[in-house]
Parts: sequence; C-alpha cells; structure tokens
Amino acid sequence: MKPIVIGVMSPERIRERIAAIVRGAVKLEPNEPKIWFASMQSLAEVLSDDNRALLRIISESQPCSISALAETTGQEPAELARILRGMSKYGIVELKRERNRIRPVVKAVEFHIVAP
Repeated sequence: MKPIVIGVMSPERIRERIAAIVRGAVKLEPNEPKIWFASMQSLAEVLSDDNRALLRIISESQPCSISALAETTGQEPAELARILRGMSKYGIVELKRERNRIRPVVKAVEFHIVAP
C-alpha cells in the first residue's frame, strides 16, 4: 500500500492554488498532495494516534462490516461510523456498500505530510 501525500495550507492559499490550476498557470506534479487540510490541527484530528491505530486494525483484519470492526476493537459501531465517515471525506478510507453492510477499506496506513 502506497503512502498518501497530504498537504497543509491555509484555505486562502488552497483557493488561490485551485484558481491557478484552473487557469493553467500551475501544473500538478504526480507526487503533489491530492488531499489538503486547512490546518495542522484539523489534520491532527483526522490522523490522531487512535485513528491511525484504527486504520492499521482495518488494514490487518479487513472486517466485512463496521459491526465486525466494532467487535474487534470494542468500540461502539455508531462511533466507528462517525470516525470512518470523517476519514472517508478525505479519501483515507472508502466505505463500500455491500448488501446491507458497509465495509471499511483503508487506502493507506502511511502518510507523507507537506506544509509549503
């Protein structure tokens, strides 16, 4: 599993960068971050020690559902669903619907942080 490159930049600079990309003034490099956070604090909330441990558990155990993950971790399914939805917004976890279940799939357990 490849590490995900994550960038941290102020919302104003993110908007400026997106506008420059749309205008064609800036070209995206293949190794540039695809996921951006507006602050180190928001990054730290999503990738806290507990959340990174959860990602490793999901990667190793490959649970078939959030309920199965809850049994493995001892956490409440509703709390896990909330945490995983937050990570899925950034593309760190994919929540796959299968029949009447939602299966969490980890995209990465290692991250490279870029803060220009």
